Amino acid sequence: MSGVLAAGGAAAALFASVLAGQSAPAEAAVPAEQAQVGIITVNGSGCPAGTAAVAVSPDNSSVIVSYSDYLARTGAGANAADHRKNCQLALDVRVPSGWTYTITGAEHRGYTHLVKGATGLQQSQYYFQGSSETAVNSRTFTGPYDSEWRISENTPAAEQVWAPCGAKRLLNINTELRVDAGSSGADAANIMAMESTKVPGATYQLKWKRC
Repeated sequence: MSGVLAAGGAAAALFASVLAGQSAPAEAAVPAEQAQVGIITVNGSGCPAGTAAVAVSPDNSSVIVSYSDYLARTGAGANAADHRKNCQLALDVRVPSGWTYTITGAEHRGYTHLVKGATGLQQSQYYFQGSSETAVNSRTFTGPYDSEWRISENTPAAEQVWAPCGAKRLLNINTELRVDAGSSGADAANIMAMESTKVPGATYQLKWKRC
C-alpha cells in the first residue's frame, strides 16, 4: 500500500462523491440499496466498550469508524500503559443482494502534540476474515509537533481483495497509537489522538461490483 500524510488546514470533505451512469463499467457502479455495517467484536485499550461507532456513508462509498476515547499520552497523570493504545474491530458489512465490495484505501484523522525529543506512531491494517493479513501501514511523528493530521492510504488494484460473493466474511480493522517520551522527559505532555466529534477517526473507501 502507498500512503500520504497531510497535516493542518481545513478538513477534507467527509465523503467522496461517486458518479455512476449507465455507460460506466460495472465495477464503477454502486448498489442503489443501502449497505449496512455492525460491530461484531471490539478489543483494545483504545476503544473501550461503547466508544467506537461504525456506519456506511449514504452513497455507499465508504465505511466510517468514529472513536470517542482513543488517546495515547505521556506526562503528568499518565500511567505506564497510556503511552500505547490499540483497537481491533471485527465488522459485519451487510451488502445488498448480488453485490460484493473491496477496500481501495483508507484515511485516518487525528491530532498530535509532541514536544522536542518525543516521537509518535500511528499504525493501521485491514483485511477480510479468512484472507491473508495485509501489510501494516505506519506513520511516525517527531517532536516538536502540534497539529491535526490526515493520513491517506491507497491499495493498488493488484492488491485489492474482494469479499466472497454470497459468503459472510468479517472486515477486520486494527489500529494503534503510540507515544515515546524519549529525551523530552517523563513529565512532558505528549499526545497521539484519533478521537473527534467533528470528523471520523477513519474512513475506508469501498469499490463495488456485481457478483
